Amino acid sequence: MPPLDPIPSPDLTPPPEVVPQPIQRNENVDLLDVFLILLVAMGGFFFVGGIATVIYMVAHRSQHLNAAALGDALSRNPFFIVPTQLAVYLFVIGFMAFLVRIRHGVSLSKAIHWNLPYARRALFALLGGIGLALFSDIGEVVLNRWIPKSLPITEYFRDRPSALLLGAFGILVAPLMEEIMFRGFLYPALARWTGVFSSVVITALAFTMLHGAQLGYSWAPLLLILVVGLALTITRVVTESVATGVVMHMAYNFTLLLQTYIATHGFRQM
Repeated sequence: MPPLDPIPSPDLTPPPEVVPQPIQRNENVDLLDVFLILLVAMGGFFFVGGIATVIYMVAHRSQHLNAAALGDALSRNPFFIVPTQLAVYLFVIGFMAFLVRIRHGVSLSKAIHWNLPYARRALFALLGGIGLALFSDIGEVVLNRWIPKSLPITEYFRDRPSALLLGAFGILVAPLMEEIMFRGFLYPALARWTGVFSSVVITALAFTMLHGAQLGYSWAPLLLILVVGLALTITRVVTESVATGVVMHMAYNFTLLLQTYIATHGFRQM
């Protein structure tokens, strides 16, 4: 039996080769998702809008509305527009959840990076939204000579009930849907191909054009919306949280509507 060697010989086996892992993309959506969502949204507006129009015509058949009166009522009546748009939004969000589950195998919240903000970030979002509203106020003063005295969006605030309905929709529903669409889907889908800077600019421009008809395509108010869109998209980039942008967007809309509420004595002097 050979004697035991008290000093073990060194292990000359080479270390295993380290194979670099492929870089994982941090986004779960792409431009095909955006295209499909836009397609379904347009179809939803035609389908739901058609059903809503029929219901409206049946409910008001005793008034014998002609084509012009009917078109004016459907395009300027908040009590027709808001419920119709809400129904379309619910349908589109349902399709979004279905789409990302089928194509990417993830939940909607994970696909869009919902990521609820912690307390300090939520406070930052609230203050940021208020700050954006104050910036818009200053911008309106500076650009006042180029801002039309009457904008298409003001025509919807024709009376107190309409203003209250639009205010609730503008604070609670519109920011949620717009942030999911633009900062949840469009921005990350573009970022995969164009990089962060270009995707931030394109997303903000698309967000601005969404509000074009409401502002009569006037360059001065649209410029202010562009700055807001840039701020919201940069917030999405920095925080990687769509929920933070929703809080900021809601605070922005709430501040502007609160100012109008106070100035019109509770929407009584429209």
